[in-house]
Amino acid sequence: MNIDFVPTAQPVSRLIEEFHKLPGIGPKTAQRLTYFLIRMPQEEARALAEAILAVKDKIILCSICQNITDSDPCIICCGEGRDRTKICVVEEPLDILPLERTREYKGLYHVLHGVISPMDGIGPDDLKIKELLSRLQGGEVEEVILATNPNLEGEATAMYLQRLITPLGIKMTRLARGLPFGADLEYADEVTLIRALQGRQEV
Repeated sequence: MNIDFVPTAQPVSRLIEEFHKLPGIGPKTAQRLTYFLIRMPQEEARALAEAILAVKDKIILCSICQNITDSDPCIICCGEGRDRTKICVVEEPLDILPLERTREYKGLYHVLHGVISPMDGIGPDDLKIKELLSRLQGGEVEEVILATNPNLEGEATAMYLQRLITPLGIKMTRLARGLPFGADLEYADEVTLIRALQGRQEV
């Protein structure tokens, strides 16, 4: 990836290019972040680097819900107060955070790690769907809450899951339309999410 920067020291230009690879980081922001790090005290810069390495070295997927964790099973799957009759299906690990902040939902989760998107070459086999279906075999789960994002890919994924799970006789619900079409769970406010959870509809 070549970016037209003012000639500068090689370590600086390299860091700018690495920042520019991150989602939502343009050339100007990449430059600002780089020069901020240059002015940062050595100890703080080292702590940041160690935190990044720790994420890559220590983070794994929970063998049950597929959420990111540093212990297996994750803290949610191990939680004694969780309602194990409910599983809320989300697209990404980030989607769990806003739902947990509402304190409205006490069940378990399952992370798909994406959505069905033929345009991007992502099919059902690329998602953690088999792992979800295996969790539904024991008879303990009574309700699956589909919390995929309300956009075309999220809706298509929800419909696909509905076709697979309905024959199992498990109740299926969808978050209520308090979430506007095209919006992501990650950016929804807590009040909207609470209403969506409370008003979820059977599918």
